Amino acid sequence: MINPRQYFRKNFALSGLLFIGNVEHEMQVLNLSISGILAAIDTSANLLNERDVFLLLQQSSIVDIYIENLNLSGEAEIVRVDMDDEKILIGMEFKQISYDVENLLYKRKAYRKSMTAPGQALIAESFYEFMTRNVSVDGIMIYIDEHVDLQLNMIIEFKFDKLHLYGESRVIWFEYDETGSTVIGMEYLHMEKSEITGIPRFYHYDFK
Repeated sequence: MINPRQYFRKNFALSGLLFIGNVEHEMQVLNLSISGILAAIDTSANLLNERDVFLLLQQSSIVDIYIENLNLSGEAEIVRVDMDDEKILIGMEFKQISYDVENLLYKRKAYRKSMTAPGQALIAESFYEFMTRNVSVDGIMIYIDEHVDLQLNMIIEFKFDKLHLYGESRVIWFEYDETGSTVIGMEYLHMEKSEITGIPRFYHYDFK
């Protein structure tokens, strides 16, 4: 009888990116299932060793991954770390993964990390409390629990303490849901994008 807890794992030979310790590392996907992934990182190429990984895991076991050929991206939890010669084998369980059928990551140029946290925005001389929906190195999507009159290209000042983001942004798009609340997509202006930590870039990457 098949154990329902045993998920079929398919062997792969794909490249991807693993974001850990605020650095993107190229990884080789060894096998993949609906519940997780086993990947290898070449320590000589990435300047990362097993001890580094364990030290980073003390901060958080949640990492971001991106597999371009599968249009797969999101968060995973590291559950196993082993050494195999000069490679680190990392076993991960998926936590919040999206399969980008329309390849929007490629179109948007930057990975959008799902994140729900509070912030404040100044719009047309009125202050609003918002919750983020997702964040990238280029912009941010926010949700305001009321109707807000907006125009495209409107400049909004905002403050997002979780990532220490402060500055101005430009409204790229907006919409209202069935409750009358407002969802806004914004592009950063007048702030140093290079100072954003905790968010991978995952821009177009030339995998060998």
